[in-house]
Amino acid sequence: MKVNKVGVLGAGLMGSGIAEVCAKSGYETVVREVSGELLEKGIGRIAASLAKAVERGKLSGAASEAARALLKATTRVQDLAGCDLVIEAVVENLGAKKALFAELDAVCADSAIFCSNTSSLTITELAAATRRPDRFAGLHFFNPVPVMKLVEVVRTIATSDETIETLLDFARSLGKEPVLAKDNSGFIVNRLLVPYLLDAVRALEEGVGSREDIDRGMELGCGHPMGPLKLLDFVGLDTTYAIAEIMFAEYREKRFAPPPLLKRMVLAGRYGRKSGRGFYEYGS
Repeated sequence: MKVNKVGVLGAGLMGSGIAEVCAKSGYETVVREVSGELLEKGIGRIAASLAKAVERGKLSGAASEAARALLKATTRVQDLAGCDLVIEAVVENLGAKKALFAELDAVCADSAIFCSNTSSLTITELAAATRRPDRFAGLHFFNPVPVMKLVEVVRTIATSDETIETLLDFARSLGKEPVLAKDNSGFIVNRLLVPYLLDAVRALEEGVGSREDIDRGMELGCGHPMGPLKLLDFVGLDTTYAIAEIMFAEYREKRFAPPPLLKRMVLAGRYGRKSGRGFYEYGS
């Protein structure tokens, strides 16, 4: 199947990044957000990212203008009717995602492919809200989307071969490296990463080492660019906590259970960089 027009549901950090790389790759891209205010913020984020790429010499001014010309912003789900591929990147809430996909299913052509950028929910459960399980898959990008090369293409037991081949080709057309993953909560990367991050919190909780020494140990001893506690602050403690809760509900294994310290920090509003304080403190 040929993809010409892409719809992106959500203009937050992930949605705006996905829309940016689609437009830069020559796709007509429709970005939908629930309100004009959120939409304006998302489009502003894309414009700032494109401007930064031009400033750094990674993108020409003409290419930036061409990408912006391919972007259409809307608050109406109906405006995604002509899309060949729709990528959902809204709040990590099962009910909200299913309701949105059900609404979209009634609007889009039967041939359109639906994808979710979820990092933890199972794709099969989302696909159940539609009449197109064979044309439904996961397309999980990583933050920041314009920079990170990996995309997880997630196949359910119902996803067709044609859909998977289309999505693999699409990911490559964005300059990404796709990996094919089975539809299990967390897929490949988060299934391995989340227990590692939670273990780092447990290590701090149990006094195995200080926050600095735990991070330094993984950076210098294992060659990680960022220690686990710094990474948690970057991702967001609240985000990681929510993902861990979903994964624990799926697997019922202790390694996916959020440790008490993580829960207490989230309850205290210490989300990491976004709130100014997590395991470390950040200036305004």
